[in-house]
Amino acid sequence: MPELPDIELYLDALRERILGRRLTSLALRSPFLLRTADPPADRAVGRRVQSLERLGKRIAIGFEDELWFVLHLMIAGRLQWHDAAAGKPPRGGKIVAAALEFENGTLLVTEAGTQKRASLHVVEGAAGLATHDRGGLEVADATPEAFRTALTRENHTLKRALTDPSILSGIGNAYSDEILHRARLSPVQLTAKLTAEECERLRLAAREVLDEWIERLRAESAGRFPTKVTAFRPQMAVHGRYGQPCPVCGTAVQRIRYASNETNYCPRCQTGGRLLADRSLSRLLKRDWPRSIDELEQRHPPVGAAVQPRSSTRSSPRSSDGTD
Repeated sequence: MPELPDIELYLDALRERILGRRLTSLALRSPFLLRTADPPADRAVGRRVQSLERLGKRIAIGFEDELWFVLHLMIAGRLQWHDAAAGKPPRGGKIVAAALEFENGTLLVTEAGTQKRASLHVVEGAAGLATHDRGGLEVADATPEAFRTALTRENHTLKRALTDPSILSGIGNAYSDEILHRARLSPVQLTAKLTAEECERLRLAAREVLDEWIERLRAESAGRFPTKVTAFRPQMAVHGRYGQPCPVCGTAVQRIRYASNETNYCPRCQTGGRLLADRSLSRLLKRDWPRSIDELEQRHPPVGAAVQPRSSTRSSPRSSDGTD
C-alpha cells in the first residue's frame, strides 16, 4: 500500500501536471472503484483542479466549487500519467479502473489483482472532505507532548499504534518496520509501558525515517512521474529483508507473520536478543521454538558474509514486550 512518502511523491507529480488544469473527460472502467452516487462523479468534468491534499494515505483532488475526489489506492492501486503530446494512452486492459483526461494528459488509476479494494469517493465542501480524515496526528507537526498523548491514549502494541490511522497519519506496514528499527524498539512493546525517553526516541525516528524517504524518492524520481511505487525497497533496513543481515549489527532480520502481513525486525537491535513468537511456527514447534537469536544461531549458524561488529550503544535494552 502506498504510504506517506509515496503519497507525497504522487502529490508532487500531480501538482506539477494537473493543478490549474481542467478535467475534460472521465471514464470509470471498474464497477468497484466509485463508492458514492451523490454528487455524481461526472460533475467534475469541465472544472479546474484547485487543490491537491493528502488525508493520511488518501489523495484528495479539489475541483472548482468545492467538489472533491478522494482516492484511496489501498494495496494494489497505483497512478500512471500519459502526456497528451505522446498520443492516446494505452487502454491498459483490466487493471485500469479509471481514466481522468485533462487538457495536457491523462491520469490513469490502475489496480492489479482480483481483490478490488481501491476506492474513489466524490464529496462536496470541507465537511464532506472531513469525513475521510481519520484524525491521525501528522508526525512532522507533532510536539513531544502531542505525540505521547496520541500514542498512549489507548494501550496497543507499537506496531499497531504506528499503523492505526486514527492515531498517526500515513504510516503503514513498511515504514512502521523502518521506524521501529531506527528507534530500537520492539514491535510488540505496549504503548502503556513506554518511557518518556523511548517515546521521544520513537517520535524522532518517525520524523527522520519519513523525511529521509520522501527526499530519497524525490531524488530518484527527478521530476518524472513515479512509476516504481512499492513497499519493498533494497535500501530499507528491515522491511522485506527477512533472513538478510541487519545493516547495524549484522544479525539476520526476523519476522512475525499474521494474515497476509508480516512484521520484520532485528532481534539484537530491537528486542534484546529475544525472538518474537510467530503465531504459525511457534504453535507448530512449541518447545522447539527458539527463544533467542543466540539459540537460533547455534542451531543454524549464519552462512555468507561476515557479521559486522556489534555495537552496545545501538542495542535496545530488554523491554516488557510479551515475547514468550
